[in-house]
Amino acid sequence: MIRVGFLGDVVGKPGREMLKRYVKEMKTKFSLDFVVANCENASGGFGLSAKNAVEIFEYGVDVITGGNHSFDKKDVLPLMQTLPILRPFNHYDNTDGKGVITLKNSDGKSLSVINMLGVMGLNLVKNPFLSIDEALNLCESKNILVDYHAEMTSEKMAFFWDNKERVSAVFGTHTHVGTDDLKISGNAVYVSDAGLVGAREGVIGMDAAASVAGFKTGIKHSFGVNEKYKKIFQMIVFECENGVSTDAFKIKIIDENEIITKAYND
Repeated sequence: MIRVGFLGDVVGKPGREMLKRYVKEMKTKFSLDFVVANCENASGGFGLSAKNAVEIFEYGVDVITGGNHSFDKKDVLPLMQTLPILRPFNHYDNTDGKGVITLKNSDGKSLSVINMLGVMGLNLVKNPFLSIDEALNLCESKNILVDYHAEMTSEKMAFFWDNKERVSAVFGTHTHVGTDDLKISGNAVYVSDAGLVGAREGVIGMDAAASVAGFKTGIKHSFGVNEKYKKIFQMIVFECENGVSTDAFKIKIIDENEIITKAYND
């Protein structure tokens, strides 16, 4: 049996501060074998810098996943070749980086991680529903986690239903707002969005003023991360054995108060 912690979109310095504060503590407290975190917004809210990537691994994260902002910071591209930093698997051929990785720890436990990007309202990429077969062929573990980075909850749900007997977890990211549908169905754990790690005030982890101004004027304003906002830490923990997930719960930490919500069985 393995136990894995998954973190949705880590946004800016507030998100990185929450990783530093809690990841190692959660690893010890819940006996986590691996921690996976989506960090495509970890540097200033857009992309991931090489410096921040190295820091995040030091905080206890084992695999970094990405999405539509994976290539915003060019200095991280060389690290994608050598460190466990994923970009969406279904980018076109010859794109820098990798979309699948398998981890093995000193106890002989293993986890394969796949990063996928949705097609509705996002970058032009290969169809993830068709690309998943190729990705699964590259997995060296029966325990398989998919970070499905997509705009539409319907697309995330459809992908889960199509693959819930073939993977151990499908976790939605990108929309930053945690959803109340953590469940186990078939072999897999599912949630439409794991929720952001970072500023809980504002709009999806970013400063509220720019967002409000954009909606009022119809003109795009420059988004930034307000480091003075109050923060939130959100992590999904799941257990699986031989590819089959048997238990899952969500940890939410607000003002040092820990809230745990159990997954339901479909």
